[in-house]
Amino acid sequence: MTTAISSTFERLRSEGRLAFMPFVTAGDPDLTATVRLIRELAGKNVDLIEVGFPYSDPIADGPVIQASYTRALEHKLTVRQIFDAIAGLPKDGTPPLVAMVSFAIIFRHGPETFVQEAKEAGFAGFIVPDLPGDEATEFFGLTQKHGLDLVQLVAPTTPRERVKQVLASCSGFVYCIAVAGITGVREQVAENLLSQLEWLRQETDLPLAVGFGISRPEHVDPLRERADGVIVGSGIVRHFQRVADGEADVDAVLEQIGAFAGEMVAAAHGSEE
Repeated sequence: MTTAISSTFERLRSEGRLAFMPFVTAGDPDLTATVRLIRELAGKNVDLIEVGFPYSDPIADGPVIQASYTRALEHKLTVRQIFDAIAGLPKDGTPPLVAMVSFAIIFRHGPETFVQEAKEAGFAGFIVPDLPGDEATEFFGLTQKHGLDLVQLVAPTTPRERVKQVLASCSGFVYCIAVAGITGVREQVAENLLSQLEWLRQETDLPLAVGFGISRPEHVDPLRERADGVIVGSGIVRHFQRVADGEADVDAVLEQIGAFAGEMVAAAHGSEE
């Protein structure tokens, strides 16, 4: 099945480029700013964008993203509001959007309804951190039915036999967690990640995208030839803490994030974009 995500990676592979995928928190500080941020990132030619649905019990999110979820939830953000905001984005020029969402939210909304409404809003796939990868067969089938992807996470500590079960219900790309633990900025790429990527490459033809701890352009080079994409979350979301603290306005933060995204895109694409 060809999807918006798979065709993006296929194009990038043919061009010899890695994908750069930023993560944004929906509703931090409000949905108007989120829409402006997605437009800013799209203008910098990022390849995909993960959109986090705030929830009160994050599993692997570090303090930066947890704080952004809390700020968004303080405004009584709803799933319907997120779908409406995403639906208002232009279809041309917006890269594929991947919903990072708790299965608790999906279950409460109704899986069939959630997937259908997410597709109508413009999402291309899902990452569901609290849905065990080897127990995702039913939801995977639902996403496939609607022509969307279910991206699965693989941690360095995931036993290899279990990884094979996880890959059976995975499409779009594999989210390769760089380090055991939570999201957040780190000084360098973990050494054991590289050998894991080499093993995963033999196990699946799906693109491999690395997240957790990726925050600088220099983190990209060690992953070239081993991975197909890099994901940055905390390195972007943390800028909005300055808005919450009254140290910067949204315009200034969007400009700063845009400049950073441009550097990451150039590093991932191996160009001077």
